Amino acid sequence: MSTGRRIKHLLIGMIMALIIIGGLGLGFNHYVETFGAKYIVEGAQAPQADAVLILGAYVLPNGTASPMLQDRLMTGLELYNQGKSQRILVSGDHGRKDYDEVNTMKQILKDHGVPAGHIFMDHAGFNTYDSVYRARDIFQVKKVIIVTQEYHLKRAVFIARKLGLEAYGVAADRHNYGSVMFKYELREIAARVKDFINAVILKPEPKYLGEVIPVWGDGRVTDDK
Repeated sequence: MSTGRRIKHLLIGMIMALIIIGGLGLGFNHYVETFGAKYIVEGAQAPQADAVLILGAYVLPNGTASPMLQDRLMTGLELYNQGKSQRILVSGDHGRKDYDEVNTMKQILKDHGVPAGHIFMDHAGFNTYDSVYRARDIFQVKKVIIVTQEYHLKRAVFIARKLGLEAYGVAADRHNYGSVMFKYELREIAARVKDFINAVILKPEPKYLGEVIPVWGDGRVTDDK
């Protein structure tokens, strides 16, 4: 076979492989999206749960919550005030001293009347998969209401269900977040494919685990200030 023909066959093979991989990726994305959507409910219809899990988002350099994070917190607060759970688990990135999502989240909830003992902080919720895994293994949550924006919520509920939690989602889309949503939604497609593989096939442990901190105890044990 001539060099030209070998190159042609190689290119055809590569194109076919890309088509197959792309098709699988789109299939995984669709499955995660449709599976998670089945368990998204309105706040009033959410069942009682062991905890309301509020997933972290960007905290501004001045220490205030971004609009998305503020909406997640207010949605979680409503669920708490409705009696859906007496425990709130805030999970986010606190991997360095100069960036702290979880203490910001806890302070806002305290400012709105939630007792400090009812708020648990997961300082190592570096991504959605880790947050859900640690909610199960560290905080001993079995039934959970997850709060985040809907584009993200489907994946979070999917992960939780595949890790054995009885999980429901309540969307925190209280405002229009503008053009940034296109970037987030595009990035979410890749994240759904990755977490399909993580939650269904690989099931890796998070970056950090640690000692068990049951969510039915006192949330002040997670304080670091």
